[in-house]
Amino acid sequence: MSHVATDRPVHTPTSLSSKLLIAGFPYPSLADIRKTAASLSQQVLHTPVWHWQTGSALDKLESDTEVWLKLELFQKTGTFKLRGALNCISALDADARERGVVAVSAGNHAMAVAYAAKLAGVSCKVVLPRHASPTRIKACRQDGAEVILEADMHKAFTLGQRIMEEEQRTMIHPYDGPLTALGTATVGLELMQQVVQLDAVIVPIGGGGLCGGIASAVKQLAPHCAVYGVEPYGADAMYRSFQSGQPEKLKEVDSIADSLCAPYAMDYSFRVCQRFVDEVVRVSDDEICTAMSDLYHDVKLVAEPAAAVATAGLFGPLRQRLAGKRVAVIVCGSNVDPARYAELLARAGSSAHGLAA
Repeated sequence: MSHVATDRPVHTPTSLSSKLLIAGFPYPSLADIRKTAASLSQQVLHTPVWHWQTGSALDKLESDTEVWLKLELFQKTGTFKLRGALNCISALDADARERGVVAVSAGNHAMAVAYAAKLAGVSCKVVLPRHASPTRIKACRQDGAEVILEADMHKAFTLGQRIMEEEQRTMIHPYDGPLTALGTATVGLELMQQVVQLDAVIVPIGGGGLCGGIASAVKQLAPHCAVYGVEPYGADAMYRSFQSGQPEKLKEVDSIADSLCAPYAMDYSFRVCQRFVDEVVRVSDDEICTAMSDLYHDVKLVAEPAAAVATAGLFGPLRQRLAGKRVAVIVCGSNVDPARYAELLARAGSSAHGLAA
């Protein structure tokens, strides 16, 4: 995999202060992001970048558009979530470690928390929806977590909150909070060290923990680099929050990108995104399937739906405005069952055939 090193100077906007508070907590400062990266360096992988120069990158984009993929799907546990989970659990005091942790997730975050808890020797309970991937459920149990299944994500969050209160466990939130943001920000820090002079970075959004963290690093290192978040139409809480100016809650979520199906935005992650993210755009499930197919055929990547959302944004709503730009796309996870993956690739083929007809 190609790496592009850079000795470019760091440019920090003078308007940003290390004392700035977002939702009562400090925003992810560059100093704290670097400190977090150093503390995680022996526990996470420094994931590679890849210059996409084949297939769809040539066929669908202007010839002078340069695309780099940040391959965070190669991370331990198959997802970026490990960075935030490790950072949160490492901050627990002795009493909190004794009581254990609880997490609510469609699967990826649960896997990361189970793995991080195992490393730390901490008791772990995870609450997942019943429709969660069997592969993800199995991985949680293999790492020693107690798995509890609920009907849907709304009920899973309600049960997780009750477990936290009744058992005095620490909730390791899937996308909200300063420690989570600092963990995900290390992805952005790595990326900016790997590829020089980026014009834009495209990031999937579920609850906003990944996008907000990455954006905070990117904007403090390169203020003129645009950061775009991409959500599925059926799980667009952050898009709606950007429109209204406050965290919004969805009545229901419906997307193949289950890892992005956060039922609501929360104040801290929303405010971080609001400060550092330029715009949130949306893509359809069919566009996500097509992007999965593009990543498979061109790059040989088995990307889960959530991991293909940023690519769908590049080839869809962002294509014209990023023409001729140097763009980085975050590919964030690869935890998908083989049968489900084959089904979604077939859907991409059917969609393409329908368009051709």
